[in-house]
Amino acid sequence: MADEMVMPTNLAAPGEVLPGVEAAAAPAGEEAKKKRALKGKGGAHVASGVAHVEASFNNTKVYITDNRGNVVSWCSSGRLGFKGSKRSTAYVGQLVGADAAKRAATLGMREIQVRIFGPGAGRESAVRGVASTGMEVTAIQDVTPVPHNGCRPPKRRRI
Repeated sequence: MADEMVMPTNLAAPGEVLPGVEAAAAPAGEEAKKKRALKGKGGAHVASGVAHVEASFNNTKVYITDNRGNVVSWCSSGRLGFKGSKRSTAYVGQLVGADAAKRAATLGMREIQVRIFGPGAGRESAVRGVASTGMEVTAIQDVTPVPHNGCRPPKRRRI
């Protein structure tokens, strides 16, 4: 009967510790949450950075990075709970800029450059939102790509 299964007899019930076996030290619920919260981004202090405002016809997004390009905080109109055509309004652009800047301010950011990309309605209002949080805006730059001669037009229509 080599196929018979042998069950170990030294199994402990849940919560019971066997003699000679050390119990794993698990942190309490609150302590575990604090440890996870501290881990996050390492608690890095970032003094200055760059706000990338992406304003399309349908949405407004703001990414705040440090000077090396690593994302520190971000926000979009969808993250704030707006749906549909409300996402592309100037008012929501202001809220998005303010929310992203507040998140970056918690890491110690005080000085910011702004780079605006796109033709949307939330362009200027997102910059106003960033400035309204008390951050010092040192430069505003439009980095929207502009074609030199554009695409080749379609062939002339023959009827």
